[in-house]
Amino acid sequence: MALIDAIRGLLARPSAALQVAMLCTRQGPDGPEVLLVKSLDSGRWILPKGWPMPGRSLAEAAAQEAWEEAGARGRVAPDEIARIPANKRLKSGLDVPCELVVFRMDDVTLADDYPEAAKRKRRMLPADKAAARADIEELGELIRNVFS
Repeated sequence: MALIDAIRGLLARPSAALQVAMLCTRQGPDGPEVLLVKSLDSGRWILPKGWPMPGRSLAEAAAQEAWEEAGARGRVAPDEIARIPANKRLKSGLDVPCELVVFRMDDVTLADDYPEAAKRKRRMLPADKAAARADIEELGELIRNVFS
């Protein structure tokens, strides 16, 4: 009975978990480019993202995730540009509904050496190709809207 009550409690939660993400952009030779990284679990193309961090604003946490996952540095806008419904796959295999708070980093440069360099693939793609590859439909829409 306790397991059923625990599951009911999870399902009855009024809000999703909160994650932060960074839309990393730069001007490429053929127009705006967007950074995507491959997720560790499913190989989907995603924005660098993670959980909020104690002592940091949401924008600062998103910038830290962009550094750790992709070696990205740039000019960070402090205001969120979108909130997108998403799922976070836990190591247990369970998908947890999340609200993805997205920030923007412009004039991005990429370091060769960064914390997850050996774990992740990253790509700077023309904005239209990044929108097509994005793992979440709303993320593709966001990318298209930012650059239209």
